[in-house]
Amino acid sequence: MTDRVSSDHPSVRTVRATLTETTTGVRIEIPPEDREAFPLEDAVRIVLDGTERFARVERALTGEDAVIPGVFDSPGLTRDPRDGTDRLPAWAEDHDVRVGGSVLVDVVESEFLYGLRAPGETVVYEAKEPPSDSLASIAEDLENERETTSRDGF
Repeated sequence: MTDRVSSDHPSVRTVRATLTETTTGVRIEIPPEDREAFPLEDAVRIVLDGTERFARVERALTGEDAVIPGVFDSPGLTRDPRDGTDRLPAWAEDHDVRVGGSVLVDVVESEFLYGLRAPGETVVYEAKEPPSDSLASIAEDLENERETTSRDGF
């Protein structure tokens, strides 16, 4: 069963991150003091404008920051984004979030469900419990098989 939870609910932790420019677009930099709220190198669900998408949290090349380099339509595209569309630049433009400006990252369910919003906005999320490890493995295997099949044309 899913519950609805507002971004200003006490159970939701909000991290103030920064939108930064890259050679290919934009990314979100998470400050070092908040890095523990994000699993490094794993795909997580991230909500953009009410739509559940996926992102991968990576360690920044310099410093202690973590970064979200993009937001994609499937977990597989977070690992290999060449065939996907990064939804982060359009979201930032739609919400008038500028490079160097703040992005609020809501930790709805640690290591599973996050949400993005611009400062001053309030969002309501569909809070879900993460699947068990065995169900998550099955889902990941099916997703990888589907992406391989669609890429290879079989």
